[in-house]
Amino acid sequence: MPIALDFFIRYGYGIVFLWVLAEQLGVPIPSTPLLLTAGTLTATHKLSLPLVLAAALAGSLIADSTWYLFGKRYGGTMVRLVCRLSLESTACVRKTETYFSKRGAPALLFAKFVPGLGTVAAPIAGQIGMGYGKFLACDGAGALLWALSGLVGGRFFGDVLKRNPHALSTVAHFAVVIFAVLLLGFLGWRMLERRAFLRSVRMARLEPTELKRMMDDGQAVFIVDLRHPLDYLPDPRTLPGALSLTPDKLVAESTRIPRDQEIVLFCTCPSEATAAKMALTLRNMGIQRVRPLRGGYDEWKRLGYPLVEIATQTAA
Repeated sequence: MPIALDFFIRYGYGIVFLWVLAEQLGVPIPSTPLLLTAGTLTATHKLSLPLVLAAALAGSLIADSTWYLFGKRYGGTMVRLVCRLSLESTACVRKTETYFSKRGAPALLFAKFVPGLGTVAAPIAGQIGMGYGKFLACDGAGALLWALSGLVGGRFFGDVLKRNPHALSTVAHFAVVIFAVLLLGFLGWRMLERRAFLRSVRMARLEPTELKRMMDDGQAVFIVDLRHPLDYLPDPRTLPGALSLTPDKLVAESTRIPRDQEIVLFCTCPSEATAAKMALTLRNMGIQRVRPLRGGYDEWKRLGYPLVEIATQTAA
């Protein structure tokens, strides 16, 4: 038996626990390949399926509870920090906020199956003030479904191979290699996808200083605040003249967007992800003069540029 495989079997439960714990804390090391591999090995009875499941659940619940408490205390700041650690940081804030707005607590049942939502769902649950008991019940059920899907999938593969003992022996012999290939392939695909997206963002961004100059010069600029209502809680202000619209409403009301002005979109997500994605969406709809604001609301605020109360702005 290879040394790596022997090590995995000997310390498999601890490895699953620490791996899942690290992933759910934000380290970009996907657990799905590990769960599939562990599930396959349970078919040989070298690992116990219930014990592997318990290890995965423990790691997930400890990490999620930690982020829940941080989200409850620090709100949106902690949510954005978690997203910066995520492989899906370009989309996870907007996806999760929208997911919670539409489904509430049951969103936790499926969050781990949606790329970018698994880690950030817990701090957002804390941010919106969800009770810990309710969070633990829904998050625990979601973690159970997620872990079972990976383990049962691997176990099914192992049971199929048991019909051919030689094939099962070969797979078990190279289990660590198979796991490494799955992991590297997954990471490589995610990183290439993220780099391509960020490259398109950097090419399209508008500098805050440039927007400030345009506003000072009296140039007509159509500014859209894409932030989720949760983002207004710690600081209910926005840029002067900005229209608050969620991405869905912006698309629905695209006919109101002027074609003869500069369109500037901003948000608070990492790398201006939501603003960049909506800029690309509007361009595909034929609206070409649209750009995301570099640094979004946080950078505008950091530079000390003018802000207005959202209530006042809406009334105007």
